[in-house]
Amino acid sequence: MMAIGNQTITFLDYIAYFLAGALLANGVPHFVQGISGNKFPTPLALWQGVKESSALVNVVWGWINFAIGAWLLHRFSPVRIPPATEPCITAAFGALACAVYLAWRFGVAEKKKSRSRK
Repeated sequence: MMAIGNQTITFLDYIAYFLAGALLANGVPHFVQGISGNKFPTPLALWQGVKESSALVNVVWGWINFAIGAWLLHRFSPVRIPPATEPCITAAFGALACAVYLAWRFGVAEKKKSRSRK
């Protein structure tokens, strides 16, 4: 255990930090592929990751990973600065709205491009 100020970091905190890092890292490829309009495997596609999910599903899956990872970091953070909750939530939903639009827009462009190749 490690102490920061008057708060002790426990083994559970380290597990939470590890999971937060894994979720944040996992969100990146899904989110990037989604806003690029590309299909990419997710656990939501037949629960096996074999079939590729749509760009929109990847944006949402990546965003969920970011949200849970950020929540874990906030919840288990040893530093207790009062967070500006409302602006953070607003920014998160703004990012989601923009990403959903980009996934849709680039997905349409990708479909047109693939039809012209045939």
